[in-house]
Amino acid sequence: MIAMFLRAGKVRTLAVVAAMIGLIAICDWHAGNKFSLGLLYMLPMMLAATALAPWQTAGLAVICSLLRLWFDLPSPQIEVVLRFIFACLAYTGAGMFVAALIRNRELEEQLRTLVDSSPAAIITADSAGIVLAANYAADALFLIPAGQTLKGRNMKDHVPLLYDALALASRPERFRTAAQCQGRRDNGEIFLAHVWFSSYLTPQGPRLAAIIVDSSEEMRDREEVSLKQLITNNRIAAAGLCHEVRNLCSAISMRCAGIRAKSGFSLDEDVQGLSTLVAGLEHLAAWELQNRVQNAVEEVMLQEVLDDLRIVIEPEWHDIDGKIVWAVPQQIPVVLAERHGLFQAFLNLSKNSHRAVYDCAERELWITVTVEDKAARVFFQDTGPGIPDPDRLFAPFQPGADGSGLGLYLSRAMVRSYGGELRYERSSHGACFSIEIPLA
Repeated sequence: MIAMFLRAGKVRTLAVVAAMIGLIAICDWHAGNKFSLGLLYMLPMMLAATALAPWQTAGLAVICSLLRLWFDLPSPQIEVVLRFIFACLAYTGAGMFVAALIRNRELEEQLRTLVDSSPAAIITADSAGIVLAANYAADALFLIPAGQTLKGRNMKDHVPLLYDALALASRPERFRTAAQCQGRRDNGEIFLAHVWFSSYLTPQGPRLAAIIVDSSEEMRDREEVSLKQLITNNRIAAAGLCHEVRNLCSAISMRCAGIRAKSGFSLDEDVQGLSTLVAGLEHLAAWELQNRVQNAVEEVMLQEVLDDLRIVIEPEWHDIDGKIVWAVPQQIPVVLAERHGLFQAFLNLSKNSHRAVYDCAERELWITVTVEDKAARVFFQDTGPGIPDPDRLFAPFQPGADGSGLGLYLSRAMVRSYGGELRYERSSHGACFSIEIPLA
């Protein structure tokens, strides 16, 4: 009946309440000194609570108590006062109780709507791993046949990680965590599941609530991009190696020519064989000239790439009590580049700056963006010791590098592949690099 009055609206509900109060008062008046009908005011009070605010409900309780007092049986003064007070409390309590039920009902409806409309699978399970509740997305995620539901099944068959978490003897009473694991659909197909789950206690024992999404598509995209980047970097590294081998071959060829020019060595078989080997090696090294890396150029939102970079690098700078200063204009035009390669170039420069300032008293990195007529330039200026010998800075396999000595070489080759340029800017304090990217 309360649900019916909730749908009826405030005006109609209050009209029915007024009519009921009037009818009860008339009946109580006709009853005279025989008996009191004050208890019946509970019903209109409960209905009024569906349409009135709490203070309005309390005011109506006072009115109903006065009507009850007016037509009540004759009693001593103290008893009349006590009856009025208890009536006010009883009527107000009844109304508030109904109002609380309505609020809880509305919250339950909102939560149910949220869970049912969620694109992520949401489930709850008992201590044995049996699913107690599951939304529509859960049935769709695990490919439950039509007419059936995930409810009542054991999570061991679909997400073994959740079953193992429930089976842990040393688990804390309440825990919240996230994990990536394998999920299994009803037809036996497996997928990469990203799971957020937590436990809670009930009188029936521990329970577990979980949100599950399918991350297989993101994993495929990530692995494809990583593979593409690995192949590109390998080609650039091989090109750098061939470039160095070709320089060595040129030097050896000159030495062989000098040896052949000397009398008595021009027809020497060993010298001729060495010359042939060097020529063959030089031919193989020509691969570097014939295989230039060409990336698929696309329109890239430079601001989004910088935002991704900020998410990745700021925590590690905070760990060393460092500071990153971003001097970025409000509006940055779209550039022509390859998003992943551009991000890797930015990340490589920021990592180099992080290593450079690690042992310095002042640990700062300035990232500045300027926009020119045909290009955007991103500057990375740190407060490190600087570059003592910048002449061979972009040479591959350079000695003294922290890693393979390919970082700057690969980054510049990547930026150049879509018409950009990576430069070292001479600075009186620290090291400064700039990346120039053509505008779309």
